[in-house]
Order: sequence, then C-alpha cells, then structure tokens
Amino acid sequence: MLWLWATLVAALAQTGRNLAQSALTARLGTIGATQVRFLFGLPFAVVFLGLAVLATGERVPTLTLPAFGFVAMGAVAQIAATALMLRLMASQSFAVTTAWIKTEPVIVALTAAALLGDALTWPALGAIALATLGVLVMTVKPGAAAQLTQVLPAATGLLAGGLFGLAAIGFRGGITALPDGGFLIRASTALVVGLALQSAILLVWMLLFDRPAIAACLRVWRASLGAGFLGAFASQFWFIGFSLTTAANVRTVALIEVVFAQLLARWRLGQRTTPQQLVGMALLMAGVGWLLQQHR
Repeated sequence: MLWLWATLVAALAQTGRNLAQSALTARLGTIGATQVRFLFGLPFAVVFLGLAVLATGERVPTLTLPAFGFVAMGAVAQIAATALMLRLMASQSFAVTTAWIKTEPVIVALTAAALLGDALTWPALGAIALATLGVLVMTVKPGAAAQLTQVLPAATGLLAGGLFGLAAIGFRGGITALPDGGFLIRASTALVVGLALQSAILLVWMLLFDRPAIAACLRVWRASLGAGFLGAFASQFWFIGFSLTTAANVRTVALIEVVFAQLLARWRLGQRTTPQQLVGMALLMAGVGWLLQQHR
C-alpha cells in the first residue's frame, strides 16, 4: 500500500502548490504562472533523481522510444488541460470548474483499461464513481447547479478532465515502459523527462508570443522557487504512485485534495464547513475506503 501514502503526500503538497501558484497568477499571468510550475520545478526533479540514484545504487534507466512517447503524451496533455482549466475558471465559478475537472478518475479508469490494460472491475468502478459523486456534492452550490447544464462550459470542463486523465495515463505508461530499475528510479526519471519537455514547450511559446512573461518569472524568482519545489515534490510522489498501481487508483485517492483544500480554506480564511460539504466528504471517504478495501 505504499502507493496510498505516496498519493496522500502528493495531494497535500499539491494543495500547497495550488495556493502558491494562484498567488503568482495575478502577477505573471496564466502562462507565466504555469511555466513556474515546470521550469522552477525541473532543478528539484533533477535533485530527486540524483538522490534516488544514491539511495538505490541503480543507474538511470535507458529512455526507450515507447517510454519517451508516453511521457511526451502526458506532458502535452497536462499543459493543454491546465490551460483549459484556467480558461474555464475565468468564466465559471471555482465550484463548477472543480466539479467538471474532478470527473477525471472515471475517465482515467475507462481509458487506462483500454490503452494500458489496467485491471478494472465493477466494484472498483463503483467506488470511483462514489468518490467522484462526493466531490460533486462538496463543490456544487445550489445557486451554481444550473451552470452545470451549460453546453460550452460543460464540454470544456469534461475535455480538461479528460486531458488530465490522459496525462496520468501517459506518465504511468512512460514509467512502466522504462526497461529496467525499481519503482523509485523509474518514477524519478520519468518526472525529469516530463518537466524538461514541458519547460521547453512553454519556453518556446513564451519566446514567440509572451516574452515579457519570461522576465516577470525571473523577477519573482524567490516565490517561483517555492511554487516550483512544491510542484516537483508533489509530482515526485504522484509518479511514485503511478509506478506502483493503476492511474485510476491514484487519481481516485487524489480526490482527497478537495478535502485538504477545504481544511486549508477554513484555516486560512475562516470559512465554515457546511452540512452539504460534510455529506460530500462522507461520500468521498466512503468511495476511497471502498476502493482501498478491494486492495487489502
């Protein structure tokens, strides 16, 4: 069950990363804040890979064409999903955006079963659906429920969730396609390759279309380093999870991030937890518990 603890650590770190990155968005814009996650996270990922080599005594695995192809698919899908998510947040409430994005585990389970041959049983799919329902109950307020029926936002949200799911499948496929090494060295290698690709893609984009954002990122390097470290730290544990179990398992347990965000909002902003949110948390935890019970 090491994948479970890795996923919980990743979800907690990502909650902190999201907080740091949201503060940078107002200063750097969407593309600049997104690039911070990759560019300033890359050096930390390289350090993590070096520590993995020292800890295990294993060499860095050979990057095969299938492994590179899977990681590249995940890297591009994650960039596109992030852009769609931020675009949706600009026109819709955070609750509605979260509701659509967090349909990801169901999409991951079905797609990974088709592309990677990951095992999928009806009880597991039921547990995933129950946990996803819990997120919907937690996030969608009565006044915002009508927004869920709007065609364009719904399509954008589902597409973003699907792309996040495709990213998870690509990263897991890249890790499992590496020819040798234990789970830690393979996860760390895939992370470095993924962040390097994402940094290069966004750097080319910024050079062509948004050069001032590059200078802006460098001006706030202290805050960027903090966001980059949290992003790389979270991704390291996401990738460890992907190396040990199916992408659907990891992304379902990752829904606990919504609970962490709620607790953070209560601590930082003094927001109270409503009865509806408590019901949603209960459904989420029941779904996750049901899923974990099948892995005992």
